[in-house]
Amino acid sequence: MIVLVPAYEPDRRLLELLADLPHHQVVVVDDGSGAAYAPVFDDAAAVGADLVRLEANRGKGAALKAGFEHIRHRWPGHDVVCVDRDGQHRPADVERVAGRLADTGRIVLGTRRFTGPAPARSRIGNAITRLAFLAATGRTVTDTQTGLRGFPAHLLPWLSAVPGQRYEYELNQLLHAVRDGHRVDQVEIETVYLDGNASSHFRPLVDSARVYAQLLAFSASSLVGFALDTVLLQALVWLTGNLVLSAVAARLVSASVNFEVNRRWVFARQGRPPAGCRAAARYAVLAARFSCSTWCSSTPW
Repeated sequence: MIVLVPAYEPDRRLLELLADLPHHQVVVVDDGSGAAYAPVFDDAAAVGADLVRLEANRGKGAALKAGFEHIRHRWPGHDVVCVDRDGQHRPADVERVAGRLADTGRIVLGTRRFTGPAPARSRIGNAITRLAFLAATGRTVTDTQTGLRGFPAHLLPWLSAVPGQRYEYELNQLLHAVRDGHRVDQVEIETVYLDGNASSHFRPLVDSARVYAQLLAFSASSLVGFALDTVLLQALVWLTGNLVLSAVAARLVSASVNFEVNRRWVFARQGRPPAGCRAAARYAVLAARFSCSTWCSSTPW
């Protein structure tokens, strides 16, 4: 297992993190922090971190992708646990996420319950995003903003293809996991904020807008599908008098439209849409799974 730490303008807590993880290979990505922070990164390399340097600041998403690509080529077959550089993730919690990842081979989120002295903006922001994610996808994620995440090795190419360069990238990971049928486990971790989270580079207005844009797009496509499904069902029942046949036909049409909207608009805004035939087949399987799970009162998440 490799620990991946994206870092922009870090302080000495980065070195404390490395000291707390002596039994793991750590990859640190310098996201264009500049010459003033070179001594911190040099010290990190001196104690064994594998250092990846980006010439200019490109955002957390870009730093994570650079790390995934580096790990995929240098340590093929190794799982990855992403950890924030500011000391918010305790070594014991890192180990718990790594252990669940090794046991299940699925995506693992280290989720906070925000039961301690967390900043109000973090509590409120996570609550809003959690509810918006539930409304958009029908899936419950306790902490959509967590930076402590575990990924199996076979998903590294997939992670590199998920759109997003900054903080919206981590939410896009979850949206694409829903779309592509990747199972996600959640492991509760300690809620830790140091100095009121003063070291965070998150920009409340700009970065929040980036985060919520994808949720709004996803929700809009779902509403279009729901409206079309309802109208078609009523029209077909009126024309045929057959409820079962009308429901199946309406669902097929609305699902096809929803698929195209997601493929060409929601998930292709930062790159080419996924290949039609392959994506359609995967979407059909997911739709069938979702329908079965709804009928059986269970969830596939």
